[in-house]
Order: sequence, then C-alpha cells, then structure tokens
Amino acid sequence: MIRAAGVDEVTDAGFDGDVLRAEGPVLVEFTAAWCPPCHQLAPVLSAVAAEVGDRLKVVQLDVDSNPVTTNAYGVLSMPTMLLFRDGEPVKSMVGTRPKRRLLQELEDVL
Repeated sequence: MIRAAGVDEVTDAGFDGDVLRAEGPVLVEFTAAWCPPCHQLAPVLSAVAAEVGDRLKVVQLDVDSNPVTTNAYGVLSMPTMLLFRDGEPVKSMVGTRPKRRLLQELEDVL
C-alpha cells in the first residue's frame, strides 16, 4: 500500500473504532500497493488531510490485508473512497480526481 503522508492506516480490527465510532466525518480510501491510480491519489489525499483535517478524518485501508471490511462494503475497484458519517457510508467515489474536485465533492460534509 502507498501511504499518503499525514493519512492514517486503518485495519479490519480497528475499523469499528477508527471509522464507525469516530467523531465527525471520515473519508476512507480503499487502496492497494499494486494499484497505479492509488499511487496518483496518495498526494491528493495528503493535501486534503492537511487542508481540512480539522473537519474531516482521512484514512486508508489496504484491501489485500483487510478483506473483511473490503468485502463488507462491496469494494471491487481501487481506489474507492467511502465517506462515513455517524457510522454509515453516505457517499462513494471511485477513481482518482484532483484535490479541487475532491474537495468540491466533499463540500456538503465540510
């Protein structure tokens, strides 16, 4: 998995506490080391976390190491980003996008 700077990694074991019980919205990127678009998205996620990290928690989950969560949310394509609010997924985004567009898509939560 390519780690985005300033973005925490979550696992199957910690998903409930780190995402579902988190205070405020959480953006989860489902990623994999073998995924070229995921590599392109990493600096975008870092920039988003740096810019709005006080209002939005941004985390990554490696799909190969965490199949339980990946399967539970039906993630088939990488990168997939799921936005969670109050423990529920409220938005799904598949593929890469520039920071400006991602922030626009997240505007209603911020």
